Amino acid sequence: MNALDLLYQGKAKSAYLTEDPDLLVLQFRDDTSAFDGEIIEQLSEKGAINNQFNAFIMTQLADAGIPTHFVERLSATDALVKRLDMIPVECVVRNKAAGSLVRRLGVEEGLNFDPPLFELFLKNDALHDPMITEHHVEAFGWATREEMARMHELTLQTNSVLKSMFEEAGLQLVDFKLEFGRFHGDIVLGDEFSPDGCRLWDKVTGEKKDKDRFRQKLGGVLEAYREVAERLGIVFDH
Repeated sequence: MNALDLLYQGKAKSAYLTEDPDLLVLQFRDDTSAFDGEIIEQLSEKGAINNQFNAFIMTQLADAGIPTHFVERLSATDALVKRLDMIPVECVVRNKAAGSLVRRLGVEEGLNFDPPLFELFLKNDALHDPMITEHHVEAFGWATREEMARMHELTLQTNSVLKSMFEEAGLQLVDFKLEFGRFHGDIVLGDEFSPDGCRLWDKVTGEKKDKDRFRQKLGGVLEAYREVAERLGIVFDH
């Protein structure tokens, strides 16, 4: 790995500085966490699976005109990405009701949203990622109104692209979260897109094919991730 010093270590990824101040090496680890890091386990090969999955998705989004931080995959677990000034806000799209929304509002899991529901959360594990509004974002200076509008626009564009793609693979894209940052003044999609940060259900059986298998102790986490990737046509390196 052509990297110098550790810049940041998250729950499942580490970021390393490179000789180019505009670029980082993002390392996908085998750590798997739930409930804001309260439960952490190691799942062998998960880092490599998510790295390749993310590279595929980011490439699809870039081809659709959505700016991302992804540059190239360097190895099984490492990717070269643009160094962003990250905005501490999670943009969540819900095509169906699941997870925290069901607990928060007492609605039935699987309730369909058309148009999709868009929500914002402050990225802060210690506070359990509280829900916020665009007014909070502007008032606390996390992002400008124009930047927030761009994040909203790109999130819905991403949903449109990926919802259709997963539909063709026999999967329902239930919900997902995105994070954005600034790169030389432009809003760019950062972080990752993998089954760690979205919910995917089989269209026919409704079987969960995402990290809910870990959260709910259903087992077969990596098998589900691999199945989703294979349905998308991703051929894993050996």
